[in-house]
Amino acid sequence: MSSNRQKLTAAAWLTAILLSVIRSAISLTKEINITIVNPYLNFDGNCEEAFNFYKSVFGGEFLRIVRFKDAPSEQSMPEAEREKIMHVALPIGQGTTVLMASDKPAAYGQLKMGNNFSISINTESEEEATNLFNGLSAGGQIIMPLYKAFWNAYFGMFTDKFGIQWMVNYDYDHHK
Repeated sequence: MSSNRQKLTAAAWLTAILLSVIRSAISLTKEINITIVNPYLNFDGNCEEAFNFYKSVFGGEFLRIVRFKDAPSEQSMPEAEREKIMHVALPIGQGTTVLMASDKPAAYGQLKMGNNFSISINTESEEEATNLFNGLSAGGQIIMPLYKAFWNAYFGMFTDKFGIQWMVNYDYDHHK
């Protein structure tokens, strides 16, 4: 009997410890600002077709779909590219992963395998965006410096010193 009581006591003790760890983890998660990293794909004019296919496989609805013609007039775009996709976002699964993409404008150079994706970082603050942008772009090539974009975000793009393309974004509307 005492052996069973000892097993029960040990099991209760382990359960109490596990519950304590879980409660601490949940509490800690609520206190930490989480930076979200997502893949960002570039297409050569067939972004909409590709994302309709991905949507048919993954399900869900587009969070956002913007065409180049939707940009303010100061963001001039050749007529042939105005209907192309400037940005599309499709949530994947139940988590925080969002598959994002655009058609690459001709002015940004030729699209080829290997330069057709970026890693997109969505930050919790302008300061975090600036710190990550400056740190990761050190020794690399800045494509678009951080600026306040017309879609109400603080945004910039660069290729790091290892040849990886990055996008850093802080969304003002999301953090009101």
